[in-house]
Amino acid sequence: MKTLITALISISMPLSAAAQSAHVHSSPYAGQEHRPIKSLSPEDIAELVSGGGWGLAKAAELNGIPGPSHVLKMKNELHLSAEQEEKATSIFEHMRGEAVAEGERLIAGETALESAFRERSIDRDGLWEHLQRIEASRAKLRYTHLAAHLKMMHVLSAAQINRYNELRGYSR
Repeated sequence: MKTLITALISISMPLSAAAQSAHVHSSPYAGQEHRPIKSLSPEDIAELVSGGGWGLAKAAELNGIPGPSHVLKMKNELHLSAEQEEKATSIFEHMRGEAVAEGERLIAGETALESAFRERSIDRDGLWEHLQRIEASRAKLRYTHLAAHLKMMHVLSAAQINRYNELRGYSR
């Protein structure tokens, strides 16, 4: 009986290994090949067209420098004055307007790159030009969000900034 069990195990081992090796090369990107713009998820696109932060302001946010969107959402907990709320709203609206416009440029750049690859009409020089446009747009978008965080430092008191960071769950 022991020999039979050993034989069954040894026979099933290669099959199991073969079955597993069929998936070894499976890409974490599988399924994304059906996206209209391969490099951007639908969530990414929605964030960009709405002027959302897209995680671009983490350098400020995670170093304790508040963003206008979150400040406005926490206006009651931060006890914003009417003047502070007006300034935060102005900073936010300006930031969002610039971010929407730049987000659309970034999406257009990614769309053009996508088309060039899909049509096989791209070469190394063309690739470099596409990437320069896309990355310049990404840098402008990131600047827009980070600059808005910096402006908030002139709106809030030190106590409000500390409270903001507590409410956001950041330990310092």
